[in-house]
Amino acid sequence: MNDTNYQIAYQTGIIDPVNKGLGPLEQPLAPQQAGAVKWNLLNEDISLPAAVLYEEKLAHNLEWMQSFVGQYKVKLAPHGKTTMAPKLFKRQLDTGAWGITLATAHQTLAGYQHGVRRVIMANQLVGKRNMAIISELLADPSFEFFCLVDSADLVDQLGRFFSERKQTLNVLLELGPAGGRTGVRDDAQQAAVLDAVKRWDSIALAGVEVYEGVLKEEVDIRRFLQRAVACVKGLAQQGLLAKRLARGPAVLTGAGSAWYDVVAEEFAQADIGQPLDVVLRPGCYLTHDVGIYRAAQAQIQVRNPVAHSMRSQLQPALQLWAYVQSIPETDKAIIALGKRDAAFDAGLPLPVSRFRPGSDDAPQAVPAHWEVTGMMDQHAYLKIAAGDDIKVGDMIAFDISHPCLTFDKWRHLVVVDGKFDVTDVVQTFF
Repeated sequence: MNDTNYQIAYQTGIIDPVNKGLGPLEQPLAPQQAGAVKWNLLNEDISLPAAVLYEEKLAHNLEWMQSFVGQYKVKLAPHGKTTMAPKLFKRQLDTGAWGITLATAHQTLAGYQHGVRRVIMANQLVGKRNMAIISELLADPSFEFFCLVDSADLVDQLGRFFSERKQTLNVLLELGPAGGRTGVRDDAQQAAVLDAVKRWDSIALAGVEVYEGVLKEEVDIRRFLQRAVACVKGLAQQGLLAKRLARGPAVLTGAGSAWYDVVAEEFAQADIGQPLDVVLRPGCYLTHDVGIYRAAQAQIQVRNPVAHSMRSQLQPALQLWAYVQSIPETDKAIIALGKRDAAFDAGLPLPVSRFRPGSDDAPQAVPAHWEVTGMMDQHAYLKIAAGDDIKVGDMIAFDISHPCLTFDKWRHLVVVDGKFDVTDVVQTFF
């Protein structure tokens, strides 16, 4: 857990926001005041290491994904677990998202407390307190919530709990492939879940959900998605979606950040003879990365005609900045950045640019041979070469792979414009 710096959330001595001069602040500085104090990353107004979001790239990615789903005439409920940042949720909703996807009751509560009013919880709702959290939120008639079921036991537990509270819970039948994660595997399991749904007036079957990311081959993914389309159509024909359809369209939803184009192609063709919202749930598109999701997006650009026709790509909008703190050997620098700051499960951070404080030059690309070879909690080993122009106190920017686990390590991220002026501070609520 890295609080970035208390400077960002509780600034006490950088720049006076009223006088725009040097001197202590009389009151703690709230994150929404960041733009007023004229911080600049390269002027060292921000304590490093810091997680940095680039405004122009964020805006591009927001518009890119909304345009993509719009061409398929499907909805977008981006997975909020990636960022858990309500300011970013709001931007996604303001750009046209149908709702926000979340993974737990706690995340759903955090979203609701910051204005999110439609949530797909792409998970099972298990446990008394978790059910109570959702029940409390459903007391607000403006809040719409969906969760997943894949067992008769869970349906009965949910049915009993919400029946006692005289509430109706929207559930989505989750399908799962053999060897995968959650989800019903076969017709017998599915029939048992549906029989349980019929037992409870407090349960409204709203549609079908899948997570295709547990599969690796496109042919298997398409077959799985086609199973989902056939399933939701069958549920509609049997009248099992009637309770949901009395209140709004049924829901067919899937798509992580790697195969959302294939899901769009298969689900956009779904016709159940009744209103249906097809909802995609990628989350990592907002900041993208230079690792696993850049590789996945490259494949999407090749195989998907809509993405290819857009003539632009998602852009990496998140970097980590840190200082060179020691050069103990001619071929090694130690960077003040570690496992507490950056994801390392899908590749180590990549050094991309450097800046020497006090310089009038813009940040420059780092030599191609610079490489992070290992990390400890607060230190990274940077491989350099004898004679390289590098000094203690230099600022290095790093690209990352896997934004989810990077966001998870920060409670505040600064947003900067093209001049590296801080325009906002984004808080996370993990």
